[in-house]
Amino acid sequence: MAIVYYSKAINAESVWKIYEKIAIEKQGRLAIKLHFGERGNRNYLDPALLYILASRLDAVLVETNVLYLGPRRETATHLSVAKEHGFDFAPLHILDAEGDYSLPYQGLSHFSEVRLPLAIDEYDGYIIYSHFKGHIMTGFGGAIKNVGMGMASIPGKMVQHSSTIPVINAGACVSCGLCKKECPGGAITLEPVVIDPLKCVGCGKCIGVCPQQVFSIPWGSTGLQVFQERLVEYARMISDGRKMVYINVIDKVSRLCDCDKGAPPPFAAKIGIVGGTDMVAVDKASLDLVNRHTGFRDAFLKHTGVSGDYQLEYAERIGLSSREYELIEV
Repeated sequence: MAIVYYSKAINAESVWKIYEKIAIEKQGRLAIKLHFGERGNRNYLDPALLYILASRLDAVLVETNVLYLGPRRETATHLSVAKEHGFDFAPLHILDAEGDYSLPYQGLSHFSEVRLPLAIDEYDGYIIYSHFKGHIMTGFGGAIKNVGMGMASIPGKMVQHSSTIPVINAGACVSCGLCKKECPGGAITLEPVVIDPLKCVGCGKCIGVCPQQVFSIPWGSTGLQVFQERLVEYARMISDGRKMVYINVIDKVSRLCDCDKGAPPPFAAKIGIVGGTDMVAVDKASLDLVNRHTGFRDAFLKHTGVSGDYQLEYAERIGLSSREYELIEV
């Protein structure tokens, strides 16, 4: 049974106390994987919570570029958002700024390879620091999502979300040729613009490079259950063989995630901080605390319309770890 540590107080010293209980042996460079918050979002975590942890460990704050169009799609503007939101007190690193690579993986239902940021192996250990909040496709987003989606490269994010090729708005195309030039599979032809589904590798580059926004993510192409399974499988592939510990901050819990610039006000707040060496147990403990705090059996089902229980069940099924835990208050 996993041990999960819990602090009711939400401050920088409490983050450090939780980390001390689960600390990675300091042998090389440490990174803190977090979410800087989308421009316009008001629910992202206060950067001051990380001051002590980052400074005492001399850690780098790391992220990956996002799949959807916006300032956090490109490295330069992503870093600008991070600085605007106050995360400029430590070195910043976008892990896939220089691209990505693929690694074969066996034994899973949905994937036979994982797409990873090129710089992921520059660090000897990761502190997965997550804002535990709602998400419209997974019910909640915590440690599993911060690893599975948050540490995947853009092509890795694309294959989790999509079961088909990008959506095309052919009427907006001006035949500039940027998409065709950038397409690694040679899948795009012009006049009219068409994507060959047999050649498309699902990398999402056409979505990012097109100045006319001809291409978009086919959000509805993947069922919620399949999406959660893919997310969990990516979390397993990315975490396998890497030193990771997990800290969830349960505060400003909105029904939408920090990627949403218009996320509504929180439905729960000031619940606490949990941490451990088992991402499934840490997310399960966080979920139980939110449910207990709100008085609902499934608070995220009520507020998002999606239960987060399935991602935990599937994680246990594929051997990522167990939902069983013991909560110890610090």
